[in-house]
Amino acid sequence: MVKFERFMLDNGLKVLVHIDQSTPMAVVNVLYDVGARDEDAQQTGFAHLFEHLMFGGSVNIPDYDEPLQVAGGENNAYTTNDLTNYYCQLPSENLETAFWLESDRMLSLAFSKKSLDVQRKVVCEEFKEHYINKPYGDVWHIMRELAFKEHPYRWMTIGKELSHVENAQLEDVKRFFFKHYTPSNAILVVAGNVSVQQVRELAEKWFGDIPPGEKHKRDLPVEPEQKEERRMTVHRKVPADAIYKTWHMCSRLDDDYYATDLLTDILGGGASSRLYQALVKEQQLFTGINCYHFGSLDAGLLAIDGQLVKGVDIKKAEDAIEAELDKIRHGLVDARELQKVQNKTESVMAFEDMSVMNRAGSLAFYELLGDGELMNTEFKKYQDVSVHDLKRIANQVMQPSNSNTLWYLAEN
Repeated sequence: MVKFERFMLDNGLKVLVHIDQSTPMAVVNVLYDVGARDEDAQQTGFAHLFEHLMFGGSVNIPDYDEPLQVAGGENNAYTTNDLTNYYCQLPSENLETAFWLESDRMLSLAFSKKSLDVQRKVVCEEFKEHYINKPYGDVWHIMRELAFKEHPYRWMTIGKELSHVENAQLEDVKRFFFKHYTPSNAILVVAGNVSVQQVRELAEKWFGDIPPGEKHKRDLPVEPEQKEERRMTVHRKVPADAIYKTWHMCSRLDDDYYATDLLTDILGGGASSRLYQALVKEQQLFTGINCYHFGSLDAGLLAIDGQLVKGVDIKKAEDAIEAELDKIRHGLVDARELQKVQNKTESVMAFEDMSVMNRAGSLAFYELLGDGELMNTEFKKYQDVSVHDLKRIANQVMQPSNSNTLWYLAEN
């Protein structure tokens, strides 16, 4: 049970405090309710670009990292299609340093052509290195475009096209910042060796005077139901043929999310999973195979991908995947197999919450979902999943008419 207290500043900033006096450290986590799904289709990659710009200095603090390191701290950040999260950890006696740093860049990020040029170049190099020049790097650019026709999940966090980041102008960047990086669009979590009174005073002092901004109201296009199978074949200079299959699944807050999550574990969660045992170890069709989903807040994708053993016919490999899925569709899952993945999920959740940094991040995420208390109650929903639910989800989701298949073939 992770205990916390919650309050809100007059400018709309939500603040959660989790006390853990067993550590000398404190964590300050700021989650902004903005991700790649909030971008304009002609200006993608901005949320990720901002993750870089936010470390480029603010009006009063030219270098974010230096004062934090002097205070004995470390920091990082990540961007997804749904959110942007910044976090730092430092000795609790230096807690105010983190408040100073985080509040200053929320209030007055340093917008300069020089800063934008530097970070734009960094992001463009990342795009080229990981998504253009890397083997299999363009897979998810292709697959998202194949699977999504309306929803902004059709582009990746890095951006839809390199040119969108290359052509980002200072005014575009400023507009994006002032729309999304505001107290009313943020959740602040402070965890560790702190007190609620201390956090309340520091929050008021450093964040209280920042203008609230307008809470971003999302009105995203709903992805139409997919009613026919989509397929695509590409040829690339890669070491081995690979196959990628996706199916549309429910949103993160849907009750069926938990059965879908457990189903991916049964099919592809490690070396003891069904796909690995049958298709890698027994039939030796694949060198590796995985089943997973993206945990996206809106309705997203369930995926299977695998690289083939050299010489294996890709049609045969895909048929073998379908044969394994058919077993689930026909209800060939026993209670013991379900219990095994439920136990695994419980241990993963417990392990993740061992560090105060992870607890802070989880609280921020669950508060974004609607209530930080979900962190303490969600496992019950995994426990309630039945073998019947797994069969129902497999038949509902993993149907040919709901599927997208990419054959990614090595050039001869």
